[in-house]
Amino acid sequence: MFSIHPTLESDTCEITDLPLSRVLLMKDRGFPWLILVPRRDAVREIHELTPDDRAILIEEVSLASTILTRLFSPAKINVGALGNIVPQLHIHVIARFEKDRAWPGPVWGSGPRVPYSEEELASTVSRLQDAFSRA
Repeated sequence: MFSIHPTLESDTCEITDLPLSRVLLMKDRGFPWLILVPRRDAVREIHELTPDDRAILIEEVSLASTILTRLFSPAKINVGALGNIVPQLHIHVIARFEKDRAWPGPVWGSGPRVPYSEEELASTVSRLQDAFSRA
């Protein structure tokens, strides 16, 4: 049975479900940061997915990247699948800006998360949900 790893559960808000992946928003207003989690049990690595699932995943990453670009106009989209702390397969799709706190380095270890206010979080979740529903 599929479930989200507890660390992802506590660090994110749910946006939507795509054909393969659950889309989550990282609770860090410093970066528009989505996480795609394929709804497959006990999968830790991309190569463990079936060929069909891998094809779907790349299209979902592309969709998430397009939505972040449309909504936030970033300088760059970073995509990564690290899994060093959370072993469940998940793909980070992060909008980056030349003035963000980590530029030009990676977001990891760039300082403490900056929480959204309740209003900012609700607005961001709503905008993302609307964009995914229209896609």
